[in-house]
Amino acid sequence: MKKLKQFIFYSLLVFPALLQAQTKKHFTISGTIKDKTNGETLPAATVSFLELPGKGITTNSYGFYSIALPEGNYTMLTTYTGYITDTVKIQLTKNLLHNLSLTSGQNQLKEVVVKSSSSKSKNILNLPPGVQRLTINEVKNVPVLMGEKDILKTIQLLPGIVSAGDGNAGFFVRGGGSDQNLMLLDEATVYNASHVFGFFSVFNSDAIKDISIYKAGMPANYGGRLSSVEDIQMNDGNNQKFGVSGGLGLIASRLTVEGPLFDHRGSFIISARRSYADLFTGFAKDTTVKNSKLYFYDLNLKANYQINDNNKIFLSGYFGKDVMSIKDLFGLDYGNMTGTLRLNHIFSSKLFSNTSLIYSKYNYNVHIEDNSNDVKVTSAINDLHFKQDFNYYLNTANKLSFGFETTLHLTQPGDAASSQSSSYNDISLQRKHSLESALYVSDEWNASNKLKITYGLRLSELNVLGPGTFYTYDQNGNKADSAHYNSGQIVKSYFTPEPRIAASYQLNEQSSIKLSYDRNVQNIHLLSNSTFSSTSVYLPSSNNIKPEIADQISTGYYRTFHQNAYEFSTELYYKKLQNQIDYKNGADLIGNENVEADLLYGSGRAYGWETFFKKKTGRFTGWLSYTLSRTERKIAGINDGNYYPATQDQTHHISLVGMYQATKKWTFSADFVYNTGNAVTWPSQKFSVDGAPVYYYGERNSSRMPAYQRLDLGATLLAKKTAKYESSWTFSIYNSYGYANPYTIEFQVDPKNANKTQVLQTTLFKTVPAVTYNFKF
Repeated sequence: MKKLKQFIFYSLLVFPALLQAQTKKHFTISGTIKDKTNGETLPAATVSFLELPGKGITTNSYGFYSIALPEGNYTMLTTYTGYITDTVKIQLTKNLLHNLSLTSGQNQLKEVVVKSSSSKSKNILNLPPGVQRLTINEVKNVPVLMGEKDILKTIQLLPGIVSAGDGNAGFFVRGGGSDQNLMLLDEATVYNASHVFGFFSVFNSDAIKDISIYKAGMPANYGGRLSSVEDIQMNDGNNQKFGVSGGLGLIASRLTVEGPLFDHRGSFIISARRSYADLFTGFAKDTTVKNSKLYFYDLNLKANYQINDNNKIFLSGYFGKDVMSIKDLFGLDYGNMTGTLRLNHIFSSKLFSNTSLIYSKYNYNVHIEDNSNDVKVTSAINDLHFKQDFNYYLNTANKLSFGFETTLHLTQPGDAASSQSSSYNDISLQRKHSLESALYVSDEWNASNKLKITYGLRLSELNVLGPGTFYTYDQNGNKADSAHYNSGQIVKSYFTPEPRIAASYQLNEQSSIKLSYDRNVQNIHLLSNSTFSSTSVYLPSSNNIKPEIADQISTGYYRTFHQNAYEFSTELYYKKLQNQIDYKNGADLIGNENVEADLLYGSGRAYGWETFFKKKTGRFTGWLSYTLSRTERKIAGINDGNYYPATQDQTHHISLVGMYQATKKWTFSADFVYNTGNAVTWPSQKFSVDGAPVYYYGERNSSRMPAYQRLDLGATLLAKKTAKYESSWTFSIYNSYGYANPYTIEFQVDPKNANKTQVLQTTLFKTVPAVTYNFKF
C-alpha cells in the first residue's frame, strides 16, 4: 500500500496535462508513416502544420502518430531524414485516419521546408540533451574494420562515447563502465554486443533499421542501466516485393532475404553473417594453427502480420556465437540469444498499446587442457521479460506514456567440471534468482511554441529471491552470518524512485537551449578484472550488493546554420554515482563462491564538456566531435579513501569523420580518432624475494596507457544500379598509417640484466586492408 501511495503521489507530476481546457471543438488526426518502397515503418518521423508552429509531433517506435487539433483547415508536413517531405492540405471536421508513405530521396520541396520552423528545428528542439538518432543510411559510408559497416562502431565516433580499445568488448559513455549501457535489440537485452572481443559488433547492419542513443534525458520507459540506452530496431522486411542482398568479404560474408507474406499483409526478413578464418587454418602446415578455430556467426529473424487495421503482431529473434580454440589446449565460445513476441494494438485514435514478451540469454564456455588437467568452465544469464506500454495522445499539447514491466533474472555465476584424471574438483556456484519490476508515467508537454518539457517518474523494485543460502560479511570479508531461503522467498527488496525531466527552449528558428535531470538505477553488475571481458561474471543486486544509482544533470546549446545544412551543439554534464563497485587487491572473481567478500563499495563522479559540429548536405559531409571529461571513484579501502581515476577515465577524445561524393559512382571517406589512454595500475617498485622478482604496485589507476590514435580510409564504388539489381565494392584501410596501439603492456625481468625490467607491449593490429563486394536484387 505504501508503494502504491508513492506511485499515486509521484503520478501527480503529470496531472497538469489533464487540466488542459479546450474551448474549441477538437478532432484527432492519426495514422502510420511508412517507407513507400518497402513498407518499413518510420520511427521519429515528424508531423507538423504550417498554421500551428511548434505544435508538431513525432511518430513512436512503430511509426504511429496522433494529434488533436481545433476544427479547421491545415497544411500538414511530414518529414523524415533522407526522405522527400510530404505536404498535403487537411480539412479537419471529424476524426481523421491519415496513413502516409514517404519516398526516399533528396528534399524537393525546399520552399515549403523554409516556411516550416518545426521541420527545420527538429534536431535542435525535439530531442532532449544527450540524445541522438542514426539510420543505416547515415552510417553506410563510414569506414570500419574489415569493410563491415557497423552502427556500434559509428556511434563511438560521437561525443561522449569512446571505445574500450582494440580487442576489448564494449564502450564507455560519459564515464560509465561498459556494463552500464543498456543494449536493446527489438526490446530484448543484449549483454555482450561484440564479436571477436570487440572487433565486430553483433548487429548486422543489413538487418537494422535505426538506433536511438540516450546519454541523458532518458524517457521514463527505459531503465536498468546508469549511463546510456542504445535502442536498436530491426527491419520488418519488405512487404512489397521479394529481395536478396548481401556481401562477400575477405573476413566475413553476409546474406539477407526478405519479402511479403499473406498477400502483403505481412513480411519477413532473414539476415545471416559468418566469418571464415577457420576455413583457411586447415591448410596450415603448423599443427597448432591447423587444429585451431576462429569464427563467429549471427542470424537475425523477423516476421510480422497485420491482423486488421488495429492489430499487428511481430516475432523477431537473434542468435549469435563466437568460437575460438588453440588446438586441444584452449577453447572459448560465447554468444547471445534473444526472442521478442510483440503485439501493437490501437484502442482508438488517441490510445496506442504495445505488449511484449521477451527472452534473452548470454552464456560462455571455456575449455582448458593442461597435461592431465581437463577443465570446462561455464557461466550464463537468462532473462524472461514482460512489458506493457501505452501512448495516450491527450490533446494538442500533451502526449502521455505509461506502462509497466517485470523481468525474471536467472544468473549462473559459474560451473567448473573436470575430467577424472584432473587434479581439480568440480565446482557449481549457487544460482542467483531475482525479479526486477517497474511502473512508469511521463508526459511530453508542448508548453508553448518555443518550450517543450518531458517529465515523469519511474518506480523500480528489485526482489532478491531464493532458493539458496545467503551470507553476510564483515568489513574484512569474513562470513558474519548466513540464512537459507526456499524457492520464491524474498531475501531482500530494493525500491527506488527515478524522476526524469528534460526541457528544450527554442531561442529562434536556428537555436535552442536544453536542460535535463534524470536518475537511473542498475541491478545487474558485471564483475571483470580480466583482459577477456567476454568471460566476466554477471551478478544481480543481493543482500550485500546494493543497486547502483546515478543522478545526472545535462545542459547545452544547439544551433543550425544555412537552412539546416550545418548543425552545432555543445553540452555540459555532471553525474553523481552511488554504490559503485571495485575490487580488493588480488580479488579472484571467477569461480569464487564468496566473490561478494572481495568487493568494495563507494561513490563516484563523472563530468565533462562535449562539442559536436556536423555538415549534413552537399557532396562533402561529416562531423567533428570533441569530449573533455573526467570520471573518478571514491571507495573505502582504495587509495586511502581518496578519489582516484576509474579505469575508463579518458581526458580527451577527438573524432573527425568525412565523406565525399566524388562522382555518381565513387564515394570516399575517412575517420580519425584520438583519445587519452585508460587509467591503469603499474608497478612502481621491484624487489627480490629468494631470488625471484616481486613487484610493488602503487596507488590504484595512477598510471596511463599510451594515447590511442587511428586513421581509417574507405572508398565505395557503385558498380551497377538498375531497377532490379545493384552492386558495389567497398574498400577500406583500418589504421592506415600503422600506429602501434597497445592491447596489453606487461613487465618482466630483462633476460640480459636481472636488475632491469623490460616493458613488453602487445599490439593486435596495425594496418588492415579489406575489400567487400555488395549486391542487392
